[in-house]
Amino acid sequence: MALTLVLVSFSCTGPIVGTVLIKSTQGQFWTPMVTMLAFSIAFALPFTLLALFPSILKKLKSGSWLGQVKIVLGFIEVALALKFLSIPDQTYHWGLLDREVYLAIWIVVFSLLGCYLLGWLRFKGEEAPEGIGLTRLGLGIAVFSFVVYMIPGLFGAPLKALSGYLPPMKYQERSYTRTNDLEIPHGLPGCFSLSEALERAQAEGKRVFADFTGHGCTNCREMEARVWCDPRVLTLLREHFIIASLYTDEKKYDAAPQDRIVTPEEKELVKMGKVNSYIARTRFGINAQPAYVILDANGNQLTPVRGYDLNIDRFIAFLQSGLD
Repeated sequence: MALTLVLVSFSCTGPIVGTVLIKSTQGQFWTPMVTMLAFSIAFALPFTLLALFPSILKKLKSGSWLGQVKIVLGFIEVALALKFLSIPDQTYHWGLLDREVYLAIWIVVFSLLGCYLLGWLRFKGEEAPEGIGLTRLGLGIAVFSFVVYMIPGLFGAPLKALSGYLPPMKYQERSYTRTNDLEIPHGLPGCFSLSEALERAQAEGKRVFADFTGHGCTNCREMEARVWCDPRVLTLLREHFIIASLYTDEKKYDAAPQDRIVTPEEKELVKMGKVNSYIARTRFGINAQPAYVILDANGNQLTPVRGYDLNIDRFIAFLQSGLD
């Protein structure tokens, strides 16, 4: 369980751990120490307590409730497994899980979970519950409410609360084509190369809004659905910036010949994702998404790197700071 916990959480905690490890090599002491201590305590504490107090573990094993918890977690694991499958599906553009198919599977999975919580579904060898307590009833109501919330998504509702966990709106079955694998949110104009964005900025007299993003970036989708959608933000981005959406996990498309990079180790970076990831790390010190940087037409950085923050007013202030 401990190993599984570390593995499934590493995709999100890896950038944080990587950052503090870099700081430790730069001579910083307390920040890496405190951060790694927090991680170690969070991962180790539950298992340490059970080892120190085996009587607690014995009590946990008594009764059928633990089996019921495992079954509930199993349903949730199936739903989350679909989420992790959708990330390579978007990254490699397989086209297996469009938004409607994804939602349909989630609706079925959580409907079955609700049926199980209310005692309408039982597994082989499992005893029938004598009655439904308030806890299971409350959980059942919550699960079915979640199902009802998801149903409009089959017909095009944005479902902002789940924006980071569902395929983007562009993956709707009725609108998805192979030509919009790469797309800037909300139909905003822009490009997918930093060099092209700088050329257009020089021609149009605008700033460059560099958006280091990724197909599998949950926080990126949440920012786009809950912050970029604000009319004030859309106006600023459309009128004053050339947007460069730089996908750092793009596996399918090659970068333009002029954008390809040869590293100091004499390795040529061809894929768009590798080129953008290299630029993010070496030029801006970025190792996590989303990350936003405002540049002038000559490529000079005008603002500090901005990360995940759902406060719309602060995001607007960030955009305006790049125009001053």
